Amino acid sequence: VQLVESGGGLVQAGGSLNVSCVAFDDGSMVYDMGWYRQSPGKGREAVAISGWDGERIIYLDSVKGRFTITRDFTKKTVHLQMNSLKPEDAATYCCNADTSPNAWGRGNQVTVSS
Repeated sequence: VQLVESGGGLVQAGGSLNVSCVAFDDGSMVYDMGWYRQSPGKGREAVAISGWDGERIIYLDSVKGRFTITRDFTKKTVHLQMNSLKPEDAATYCCNADTSPNAWGRGNQVTVSS
């Protein structure tokens, strides 16, 4: 599976951004997909995961109520809408597909100014 991301950028605290990911595969997208982030000095953390069945969604506690992950199985895309952004949300956001082997996008930078 190849993942191609778009979106991200620079926003003031309290603003909104979104990141999107398109999965190029030859299957039916039967795998979990989600977004992870990593910032300097911090480990990678799972921000939002969308289950393979389109039913299970998991959010990092600190983004609950602010971020929304959506998935389009027809278009093979997954989006992360990020609202009420905080400086601590600044990071490189990477798309992930829980395939074997695990697939990762290159990452998009999200910068939040205070």
